Amino acid sequence: MLSIEELETLVAEYRQTLGDAHPDTLTAMLDLAEALWAEGRLSRARPLEEAVVAGRRALYGEAHPETLKAIGKLATTVGQQGDLAAARRLQEQVVEGMRAFHGDEARDTLRASNNLAGTIAAIGDAITAREMLEDAIATLTRVFGADDGDTLTAMGNLAALLWQSGEREEAYALQDEVTASLRRSKATDDPAVQRAQAVLDLMLREAFS
Repeated sequence: MLSIEELETLVAEYRQTLGDAHPDTLTAMLDLAEALWAEGRLSRARPLEEAVVAGRRALYGEAHPETLKAIGKLATTVGQQGDLAAARRLQEQVVEGMRAFHGDEARDTLRASNNLAGTIAAIGDAITAREMLEDAIATLTRVFGADDGDTLTAMGNLAALLWQSGEREEAYALQDEVTASLRRSKATDDPAVQRAQAVLDLMLREAFS
């Protein structure tokens, strides 16, 4: 993994030798944005993501998966910066584009739907978010299996939504199912197992606090 400084140097070199619009330049810019994002430097990451979206639109068109993935990353940043309405519009575009390109049951389409549901929940529309997550879980389970990573991610998101909505018994049971499934397929010290168990423990503590 390159450092931010190394990525900045790489972006500068690509811009000089390949030009701003070259696919490799855009990929390096997105890598730099992700590194900045990981350090919480969203105000620096966002302009890079916006430039990548514009560049991929020009190269591939609005509905190409590479463009849509860049839009999805930008949507996450926009949402983290507090503009949930704008994030929702971007994510809706990603879902529609992925559905048109890949179909309703493709992994990228379902991941985009999961992300959109999270934003809709954050806006306050728990009913719509729940319906979307339940639909995604049903499709993921049927197509990829109940123990698939994306299935479990969507289940965990639904468990969190149910908990926040006051449906604690159902939420706990769902999170317990997620944790048990992860424990069957991963080591006890795997970060995904530890995160799931931590959420389950927190639910248990809050239930009896």
